[in-house]
Amino acid sequence: MENFRKVRTSEEEMPLPFPDLPPDVVEMKVKEGSKIRNLMNFAMAQMELKGRRQIVFSGCGRAVTKTITCVEIMKRKLGGLHQVTKVRYKTVLEVWENQDPPPDGPAQNLTVHKNVPSICILLSRDPLDPNQTGYQPPEPRHEAGEDTLGSSAKGLKRPLPPPREELLPKKLQVQVSDSPRGSGTTAGQLD
Repeated sequence: MENFRKVRTSEEEMPLPFPDLPPDVVEMKVKEGSKIRNLMNFAMAQMELKGRRQIVFSGCGRAVTKTITCVEIMKRKLGGLHQVTKVRYKTVLEVWENQDPPPDGPAQNLTVHKNVPSICILLSRDPLDPNQTGYQPPEPRHEAGEDTLGSSAKGLKRPLPPPREELLPKKLQVQVSDSPRGSGTTAGQLD
């Protein structure tokens, strides 16, 4: 494969796996090179300014984690969103061209069919069927200032254990002099 370079990639077009979606539902197709900031600006504008009730995020291959990140950001910013997640495989067609073709013939192309994981996530302000596979109810809202088990000032899931004595750095010892010059302290020394 060192003599080949990828010329073209195309994805198999598949319908969204959610029944009864309105025809004007916004689908955010997340790609590997998509910028999360750009995706979120557009998606938030659709949900907040245009008053959309539902939005779908979809991505495949290396874009799956970015798709999930976008969904989690939106759920945190808007709150109260119902979610249905569908995971499936999508066929991606890659065309590779030989960089070192034989002198007596045309350039050879190699076509590769790959099955890559794909994810589609529906977020809805309206309640969805809780019996369907992949459903997640909205997270309960917490009042401002209310301390919950899962949150802390720095966003840690649980409190850190107290440090053990052997892991602490060596103590700094400061010598205090009785001399009338200076502030009464001298340079510190380490054990």
